[in-house]
Amino acid sequence: MDKYIIIGPQGSGKGTQARLLSDSFDFVHISIGDIFRWNMVNHTKLAARVTRIMNEGRLVPDEIVEEVVRQRLEQHDWNFGFVLDGFPRTRSQAEYLFENWNLDKAIYLDIPEDVVFGRVMQRVAEGQGGGFTKRLDDNPQALRVRLQEFLEKTQPLLRLFEQKGMLVTIDGNQSIEGVFESIVANLGLQTAAAKSR
Repeated sequence: MDKYIIIGPQGSGKGTQARLLSDSFDFVHISIGDIFRWNMVNHTKLAARVTRIMNEGRLVPDEIVEEVVRQRLEQHDWNFGFVLDGFPRTRSQAEYLFENWNLDKAIYLDIPEDVVFGRVMQRVAEGQGGGFTKRLDDNPQALRVRLQEFLEKTQPLLRLFEQKGMLVTIDGNQSIEGVFESIVANLGLQTAAAKSR
């Protein structure tokens, strides 16, 4: 059973790669963003709590996000493994995962800031938005701030994964197919086509 985390800034293509891995190897793609979106659309108690916290100008605390992750992973519908997308975002969240689940690798999509910037602004221009919903702050200045915050928060995480021998860094500035092939090769996975040869 394979248990992976996929990490990358907004616009890095991590959702796309997580879906490709899941489709190709029967993993379950667990997107924390999708779970929160579902709760928002369905007006659950969790959504009410999160909305209240955000309306107060606070970040959703680790405990709430950890609870969402725990409940999802405890469904145990991932017979062949999972790809976790959108968690962890902090060192304490990563340590929570280590305490509760035996993880295999953390896949980091390394991509130049200017490329990410161009991709996200193109998506905004096309009306697709980003994050949990279309952001009101999807403008160049706000995006640069978010990218800087992501990099600052992610560096300690990457160091932690590297210390544990779990980090797999992938050049994210390739075609979708190129990134996917790099991930598969680095993880030592075999597609059905390769197995049948």
